[in-house]
Amino acid sequence: MKTIVLEEPGKLVVTETEPPAGIGEAETLVRVRSVGICGTDLHAYRGRQPFFEYPRILGHELGVEILETCESPNGLRAGDLCSVEPYLNCGDCVACRAERPNCCVSLQVLGVHIDGGMREVISVPTSKLHPSAELSADQLALVETLGIGSHAVERASLTPGESVLVTGCGPIGLSVIQFAQLAGARLSVIDLDPERLRFCRDHFNVENTIIAGESARAELAEALSGELPTAVFDATGNANSMMDSFHYVSQGGRIIFVGIVMDGITFHDPDFHRMELTILASRNCRPQDFRRIIAGMESGAIDTRPWITHRSSCEDFVESFGQWVEPGSGVVKAVLDM
Repeated sequence: MKTIVLEEPGKLVVTETEPPAGIGEAETLVRVRSVGICGTDLHAYRGRQPFFEYPRILGHELGVEILETCESPNGLRAGDLCSVEPYLNCGDCVACRAERPNCCVSLQVLGVHIDGGMREVISVPTSKLHPSAELSADQLALVETLGIGSHAVERASLTPGESVLVTGCGPIGLSVIQFAQLAGARLSVIDLDPERLRFCRDHFNVENTIIAGESARAELAEALSGELPTAVFDATGNANSMMDSFHYVSQGGRIIFVGIVMDGITFHDPDFHRMELTILASRNCRPQDFRRIIAGMESGAIDTRPWITHRSSCEDFVESFGQWVEPGSGVVKAVLDM
């Protein structure tokens, strides 16, 4: 079967691998239909993804069709379309017992720690499948990305009317924007790319869009009548940007690091204590996020139409991916058709 492998940083190949030999009692065989391309994939391609080893079959944002399943307690059957929850957790550790499987002690993520879904057929634990009778495979491939924003906003415990800043308007930043708006927050965004800021204005009706740079803090304060946001989400995965978050947050505020970087993050401790700041990490998402997002997409509360801007077939993927990683590519969310 056709399979895409990242053999080493900067080297993707399309090859043939053997399909799964069979499925176990708690597993389901699925045909991969759509694979969303994530910042994790871009970081791995550039050799900057933590917890990553080569070679690796990428792909953790998956819209799939069930081919074969063993006895299923949730009524899954052949032909059903599903989103895949790509976080394989142990179920027994302190995090899992606290219903936080997203940060399981021995967590394995498809396409990161173990081989993922850039192949025609895979077997997955049946419990990790989230079906929908209404959504397309493309939409189901977006659920995991949206889950990152959903979980981050939940971590922040936003209140209606709260002033929120999102730094970094790639797919993860956009997912934070989506759920911050659903929580009733007042949004400002900062990014280096004017086109991404335009996208936020046109498709998410974000009023305050600010170019990153030396004057960004002053512009932000001016837009907010002299105050600063009480919650700052950094979705850049850039160490300098993450450290700049401390300059954008108000007294008593909180910073939520949604991105991850292979570097140290430092801050000035006297200011941190003087302002009584809270720092939160947000990793992955939880099963209830998948269920809530699918329900929101089915009801129309979550509009997926603006998201997918680029796509590629398996045969053209290596060339397309090389273009997508270039600055100025205009990619918001790219999808691979397997």
